[in-house]
Amino acid sequence: MSRGSIEIPLRDTDEVIELDFDQLPEGDEVISILKQEHTQLHIWIALALEYFKQGKTEDFVKLLEAARIDGNLDYRDHEKDQMTCLDTLAAYYVQQARKEKNKDAKKELITQATLLYTMADKIIMYDQNHLLGRACFCLLEGDKMDQADAQFHFVLNQSTNNIPALLGKACISFNKKDYRGALAYYKKALRTNPGCPAEVRLGMGHCFVKLSKLEKARLAFGRALELNSKCVGALVGLAVLELNSKEPDSIKNGVQLLSRAYTIDPSNPMVLNHLANHFFFKKDYSKVQHLALHAFHNTEVEAMQAESCYQLARSFHVQEDYDQAFQYYYQATQFASSTFVLPFFGLGQMYVYRRDKENAAQCFEKVLKAYPNNYETMKILGSLYATSDDQDKRDIAKGHLKKVTEQYPDDVEAWIELAQILEQTDIQGALSAYGTATRILQEKVQADVPPEILNNLGALHFRLGNLGEAKKYFLASLERAKAEGEHDEHYYNAISVTTSYNLARLYEAMNEFHEAEKLYKNILREHPNYVDCYLRLGAMARDKGNFYEASDWFKEALQINQDHPDAWSLIGNLHLAKQEWGPGQKKFERILKQPSTQNDTYSMLALGNVWLQTLHQPTKDREKVQICSIMASLLKCFKSFLMCGKSTRDTNGGLNLHLLKPSHTKTPQLHAAHEPVHTEHVLYLSLPPALWRNTHSR
Repeated sequence: MSRGSIEIPLRDTDEVIELDFDQLPEGDEVISILKQEHTQLHIWIALALEYFKQGKTEDFVKLLEAARIDGNLDYRDHEKDQMTCLDTLAAYYVQQARKEKNKDAKKELITQATLLYTMADKIIMYDQNHLLGRACFCLLEGDKMDQADAQFHFVLNQSTNNIPALLGKACISFNKKDYRGALAYYKKALRTNPGCPAEVRLGMGHCFVKLSKLEKARLAFGRALELNSKCVGALVGLAVLELNSKEPDSIKNGVQLLSRAYTIDPSNPMVLNHLANHFFFKKDYSKVQHLALHAFHNTEVEAMQAESCYQLARSFHVQEDYDQAFQYYYQATQFASSTFVLPFFGLGQMYVYRRDKENAAQCFEKVLKAYPNNYETMKILGSLYATSDDQDKRDIAKGHLKKVTEQYPDDVEAWIELAQILEQTDIQGALSAYGTATRILQEKVQADVPPEILNNLGALHFRLGNLGEAKKYFLASLERAKAEGEHDEHYYNAISVTTSYNLARLYEAMNEFHEAEKLYKNILREHPNYVDCYLRLGAMARDKGNFYEASDWFKEALQINQDHPDAWSLIGNLHLAKQEWGPGQKKFERILKQPSTQNDTYSMLALGNVWLQTLHQPTKDREKVQICSIMASLLKCFKSFLMCGKSTRDTNGGLNLHLLKPSHTKTPQLHAAHEPVHTEHVLYLSLPPALWRNTHSR
């Protein structure tokens, strides 16, 4: 059955040429006839649209381009047809631009459409169809949504039930996150014409999802598929609902729906990204990478490109290819919208792996801004800020970790992190946090308490003066380290060494100097470079009044590190104790001449005291010049001290009681105390936080 025909009047006669739509000739032949017969423009347009319906888009474009120049305008109301010709061709270029992947080609199509719409503006600016086409073009350009909204609004003021305008307003409302408003426009369009295409139901389905009305969304997607079995958007919508239910049968149905969508449109980036996500959880990472790359190269939509990069990044992350993972996480953050923060979580983990705490913290702060109570993010930021030199950041860490322990009171790692932050500012709080961690380990995890925690508990009790409790925990730490030594002898031996040092310091405080001396010497037999033991032995000898023996021990320390500021300070103090001001002065001056200790506040203060003592020494015929010189030097020392330091090293109080802190690589850092400070100070052990693990993003 014939689909119809069109008549072309022959020039200067009453005859016509009839073209059957089922047997349309080549476009160039038709153009030749139309030119020859000086055919009116509306016939050119009608023929062009028929070629378009038959999928002959090249001939469609040729006809409209030729019609602009050669169409006969010698008839009434030809302006309307002029505008229609320009708008129709512009709308086609807009459609092509939407599909085009090449940026240069896309830009050229948009330029052509802009030119055509501008020409049409000069003919009839406020025609409804022209405004609708213009508004849709503004939506495609992305940054002209308000302009599009105004044009749709203008049309609806003239025709309240105009379906294209209603759908345009629905699209704008959805993009502005006004999902109820968008749904209202879709419903009005559907009431106006119940026979609307499947895409209207699809839009309603997306609104229902955003409004958390998932059953209604399921019905809307299902109805869209009834109207158009090849509606890819509806297939994906249903698939996501099925996959999110996390039931085995539902997941199977979801994957089948995605497979159907892939069969219909194998280059659809939305389908490809969802399939990549599915295969990630199936641990088929080669498929993830293939699908995600395919998706990335088949879209210009940055939100979809961000999703593709994220899928690629986490597939490399879980395979421990951290360089590739870093690259794609970073790329994802460049494309991602403000609400898609998962790439920042992954990128933060990559910065953590690279030991770049500052950039890592910036990434996790962005995640926390989007999800203020996210447990994992607060825990990681707590770990990052816990060791910061900035007190404000340490306070932030404390706040985060307190929230974490409130949300998840059984998180033993969070309790340990919190305890470590509190060690220097809130001893009772630290003891309480360690106590909770210990209880969780023993009662819920059913694990032994690590020797690091036992050591730290001992150190905290020492600082409180609970010497008996401190001894109990130090001995328990040594026993636990010995038991664990069969698993990692080197690591646990290092823990034992430092805990033994702490125990020796405890014996000093208990006046059991013989026991302390034995422990220090035992440590030195195995670790002859452990400088702090020499310094403690020297300090004990000094306290007994054995200055020569003390000096020998301090010099032993200098054999290991000839620039050790504590050893030189202690020797300097021996001279000062014997009122040997000159030799004492030289020791402190030596410390201040070293680049690494040129701002050492203790040495500045000690040197100032030397000058002060020199000033008051009785001398004969002391001249004013000498007095002024001494006073100037003294003033300089004290000014330098005030400018360079907030705290001093108190050598007379003795060296640190060390509290152990092993690094995140399971190697204890036996910190030599650069500052000889008060005897209650200790060296802690910090357990490796979960943050340093490879926990790829969900």
